[in-house]
Amino acid sequence: MGAPPLHVELEKDGALLRLRLSRPKANIVDAAMIKALRTALDEHLPGTRLRAVLLEAEGPHFSFGASVEEHLPGSAAAMLRELHALILQIVGSPIPVLVAVRGQCLGGGLEVAAAGHRIFAAPGATLGQPEIKLAVFAPAASCLLPERIGQARAEDLLFSGRGIGAEEAHRIGLVDVVADDPGGAALAYFEEHLATRSASSLRFAVRAARFDFVERVRRKLAEVERLYLEELMATHDAVEGLTAFLAKRPPVWEDR
Repeated sequence: MGAPPLHVELEKDGALLRLRLSRPKANIVDAAMIKALRTALDEHLPGTRLRAVLLEAEGPHFSFGASVEEHLPGSAAAMLRELHALILQIVGSPIPVLVAVRGQCLGGGLEVAAAGHRIFAAPGATLGQPEIKLAVFAPAASCLLPERIGQARAEDLLFSGRGIGAEEAHRIGLVDVVADDPGGAALAYFEEHLATRSASSLRFAVRAARFDFVERVRRKLAEVERLYLEELMATHDAVEGLTAFLAKRPPVWEDR
């Protein structure tokens, strides 16, 4: 038995739930990590004193992304179903989810972060959706990024697969705060703006602010997941891109 993939701690007399990805340095968002996150949120989000979630990570990087192995045809459907359930759980959280990012925050890791309410990033952080480089696309990010940063900027990141630094991410609205200690900045935000609020009224405020957003993401994600599984994964190049990455060889595209 290895160490658990997630460290869970309830602090501030039940007002703050701290979740820390605990498999550095990659902190891969695999089936075990997804299950741990979903379980923690299921257990603690109903807490009546809870005012915020702080999602952070051990080690130098937030997350290298989802498990490439689990994206292969035999396991992709189950993996996406669970990942997207987690994304919707965060998107629909009844309390603010604050995310503290260091180092690389890529792929499925950025999808999880972008589902939250506010992102605090260290100056050296890199954020991106590199899936297109493997001839696949990022279903959740295809729904979340246009909402956060606008259609044109989202398309740039989704089509190019390029990573951007924290400063550019802040400039385009993907990151809310750039700070040397993003976890500390998130805690300071909690103490100043959330800790003294009515927990019950805060839930109504979050629900009101995200009402249409949650429904838009839910509807689009279902369609985009179908596009990924039924159409994309039936192509040669999608399977080739994933297989080549795992084999550590250059892909051979057939453009089909």
